[in-house]
Amino acid sequence: MSKKIYVIHENEDWTSHLIKRLEELNLPFETWHLDEGIVNLNEAPPEGVFYNRMSASSHTRNHRFAPELTGAVIDWLEFHGKRVLNGSNALRLELSKVKQYTQLEKFDIRVPKTVAAVGKEQIMEAAKALDTVPFITKHNRAGKGLGVQLFYSLEALQEHLDKPTFEDSVDGITLVQEYVTSPDQSITRVEFVGGEYVYSVRVDTSEGFELCPADACQIGDLFCPVGEDPKDQMKFRIVENPRTELIGKYQKFLKENGIDVAGIEFIVNGEGTVYTYDVNTNTNYNSDAEEEAQKFGMLELAKMLGRELENLN
Repeated sequence: MSKKIYVIHENEDWTSHLIKRLEELNLPFETWHLDEGIVNLNEAPPEGVFYNRMSASSHTRNHRFAPELTGAVIDWLEFHGKRVLNGSNALRLELSKVKQYTQLEKFDIRVPKTVAAVGKEQIMEAAKALDTVPFITKHNRAGKGLGVQLFYSLEALQEHLDKPTFEDSVDGITLVQEYVTSPDQSITRVEFVGGEYVYSVRVDTSEGFELCPADACQIGDLFCPVGEDPKDQMKFRIVENPRTELIGKYQKFLKENGIDVAGIEFIVNGEGTVYTYDVNTNTNYNSDAEEEAQKFGMLELAKMLGRELENLN
């Protein structure tokens, strides 16, 4: 059987742009949609390169156990010595902001002060332990800004916790975190493919916390508002990033954690302090921003996967 590129995922809307680029480059590929399935540990995997695009927000698309199935598949692939891009450790980081923050700090990358909690009473205790206002809550296993709420007092948090509409993180872990404000209401996302810097994109956050640069979000995902006419009022714009030292730290962090493809987000407060708060190993790219800058993340990704396939013995 001839070798192929295998794309592991659970959301076709987020995979279609990569498939288009793989077809353009005439590369052999197959997609594995892992919302359900089996892992036959008695058989060897096929020949090829395997690229993991599993998302921490899969449960919002009724794919509750897709990450767990993906973990089992990747363990099987890695046991057989297969080349897996964004392998088991990258998946663990995708599914846990606690793991992201502890690993980022190992590389002298500042993250917001954070306390993790399980249980409503402990969320309140976590807010007291954080001892700063305002603060936000967020889900440990998230994506798309799930569970992000801003509070200016402990009383407001208690009111939120008492509501029947309170939604816990799918893994039960809620993070209570200092609220970092940006004077120009923006964050920056830094994209890497194959561990190499591709570009930085400035994201206008004035419409809310929940962000997603994927084109699918422009079509109808209310978690990801982009304005009525994104071409005239773009939320996403590719920019120069003067923070070369930070880019270097990110590259070391990615290499040491076995992450091949990622978008890393940071915010700069009024004093100029940089806080890194999210690592997305299932990165998507905004076509309007890319068209304006003539830089194309999925094309670079497809080229990288092609090189990996060529390098197989």
